[in-house]
Amino acid sequence: MTDRPPIRVLIVDDHAVVRGGLRLFLLAFDDLELVGEAGSGEKALALCAEFQPDVVLMDLVMPGIGGVDAIRLLRERHPQIKVIALTSFPEEDLVQAALAAGALSYLLKDISAGSLATAIRATYAGQPVLAPEATQALLHRASAPRVGDDLTAREHEVLALLVKGASNADIAEQLAVSESTVKFHVSNILSKFHVSSRAEAIALALRGESSVARPG
Repeated sequence: MTDRPPIRVLIVDDHAVVRGGLRLFLLAFDDLELVGEAGSGEKALALCAEFQPDVVLMDLVMPGIGGVDAIRLLRERHPQIKVIALTSFPEEDLVQAALAAGALSYLLKDISAGSLATAIRATYAGQPVLAPEATQALLHRASAPRVGDDLTAREHEVLALLVKGASNADIAEQLAVSESTVKFHVSNILSKFHVSSRAEAIALALRGESSVARPG
């Protein structure tokens, strides 16, 4: 057991049946706590302002403010809140849009309860989690750069640790540099890969076209 407070989760989905299923799922885990439910992007933004959840499970296809726009607005207003895109659609454009808007993780609704709980914990810790279908969608981009092109030796090291799920603080400790230096290297990696998020960079690294993909 741990004395740490539970991870506070907000559910956003326009289908009441889906929200009900997720609500029951959260009750099964002592370290996860439901703080609210929303059936629209507008309601989600209001509840985030009120309850300040740790993690938001965000459906992407909803009437009114869609999930992607809601993610973008949420991250602008509450950058400390982590977002998991939880949807039935693995299409490339939607995956890219959600991650670019600020979602840290992208999962499909057929995920098991245990895997979703693990993903919530990882996302809360700042570690992106992508469904295999989402990873494949990202890899199909015609303009995707080859992993390792133009990276410096230090950027290779940083990317290898990102692939392992290390946070900026972890990387800073392992490489004996400051967190600001790590952020600089991560920013350079994203720029050279022409992507907007760590999750996209990791997906590209996992293509296996470079030694970065499978660090020793």
